[in-house]
Amino acid sequence: MNPHDMSDLKAEFDKFVREKCTVDESGNPVENDRDAGDAVDDEPVPAFVEELENKLLAPSLSGVYLSRVDLKRISQVLDESLPIKERKKMIKALFRHANSKTWLRDAFDEINNHINGRINIYRELGEAFPATMPIFEEHIAKAEKTKKMFDQIVEDFEEIEPTDEPMMV
Repeated sequence: MNPHDMSDLKAEFDKFVREKCTVDESGNPVENDRDAGDAVDDEPVPAFVEELENKLLAPSLSGVYLSRVDLKRISQVLDESLPIKERKKMIKALFRHANSKTWLRDAFDEINNHINGRINIYRELGEAFPATMPIFEEHIAKAEKTKKMFDQIVEDFEEIEPTDEPMMV
């Protein structure tokens, strides 16, 4: 391959696209959603999960960003097997089978540990760069409000025993 000949590079790139990328009949790339999910993603979740994911996963509302790795670590502490997917799907999968206040409290305690870690980082950065402290104080206030939301969810949660008849609830 001649380093100054772009046609060789283009041919090599086209070959790569044909072999490694999904393309339609005309050779145009087709978007491949690797995280398209499966039937498990369509299973019903408790009512609080949608509100939780909307608030918890939006840093502008919760004050913190929880990454996929954070969610994976939270699930591991709870002895749950959680595949890395889109964050909303991970939250749904984590809370899909919540059936006791104890488990829910443990889950929120672990999420609080991650939030507290972010708060500590915000405080350290605010001390190191005093001009940014008002911004970090706003995020800390949102994070504290998010933690209080967890307490309300646990308080309002109604436990369902596995032996309860689902049609009688």
